Amino acid sequence: MKFDDEPLVPGENLPVRPGHDSPGRLERVLRAGAFVVTAEIAPPDSADPEEVYARAALFDGYVDAINATDGSGAHCHMSSVGMCSLLTRRGYAMVMQVSARDRNRIAIQGDVLGASAMGVSSILCLTGDSVGVGDHPEAKPVFDLDCMSMLNMVRDMRDKEHFLSGRKITSPPRVFLGAAANPFGPPLDYRPLRLAKKVAAGAQFVQTQYCFDIEIFRNYMSVIRDMGIHEKVFMLVGVGPLASAKSAEWIRSNVPGVHIPDHIIRRLAGADNQKDEGVNVCVDMTQQIKEIEGVHGVHIMAFKQEHRVAEIVTRSGVLAGRELWRPGIARDVDPATH
Repeated sequence: MKFDDEPLVPGENLPVRPGHDSPGRLERVLRAGAFVVTAEIAPPDSADPEEVYARAALFDGYVDAINATDGSGAHCHMSSVGMCSLLTRRGYAMVMQVSARDRNRIAIQGDVLGASAMGVSSILCLTGDSVGVGDHPEAKPVFDLDCMSMLNMVRDMRDKEHFLSGRKITSPPRVFLGAAANPFGPPLDYRPLRLAKKVAAGAQFVQTQYCFDIEIFRNYMSVIRDMGIHEKVFMLVGVGPLASAKSAEWIRSNVPGVHIPDHIIRRLAGADNQKDEGVNVCVDMTQQIKEIEGVHGVHIMAFKQEHRVAEIVTRSGVLAGRELWRPGIARDVDPATH
């Protein structure tokens, strides 16, 4: 992991420097040493581009990059590559999620080239949930690759300039590679080892599962630091607002990998306005996470509460006065640099 020699200056443009693997804003801001904010856009069940634009506008001026999810939970929505195509044209920095569940190596490599050509500079490689948990359980899963073999493949496309078959790529994709991590899934002592494998496979940034248990996460980061992994990868920690104690209990029981402690559910249950208290919890978590050594940002997953991302970012103070790109800013608007 390499930081730029020159620090970030608020309000100034961030150039692409030697050693950067992509021209994207997310990599530039991370390497400049800023605490970054990313968020997920909810894909519409629609072919109307205006729905995508309206959802992205909720994040204007509050996030450094936006994740376009790829059939998360094995449910069908507008594709990740489709949302990226629409939003890169408007200057947004996109993180294109790619699930190995649905495509083989031929399709994934083609998508990577196409995405890079249209201005996508960050790709998050995922294995993907089982089709059995989604709304098309009769679908045939692919799983030609998993997240680690996909990372290896895309890294070689970028750095060695060839397809997995060995055939040469004339102009390689300039992409910043990411992976997911879950510090909260048992066995806990295995989680740092799995992250180390993803980093060895090519992950340069990581976005974690929701963090609602700060002590488990502190212990995880302690091991990460002892292993030296924090010097090799940018860590973005997942946070998000819970709507109510009832929904928190449902998520804990039905969403694989999400750990919500009893004390968080009791806090929500005891609040006069549980939805507001869910935002309060998210703000508290964000502020505590920012102080942990080795953390480089937060990834806000505000499912059906995207309109509260601006409030979470503002109240948590994590931007420390830094001005983020938004449509209409004259500087840094060339889509090829995002």
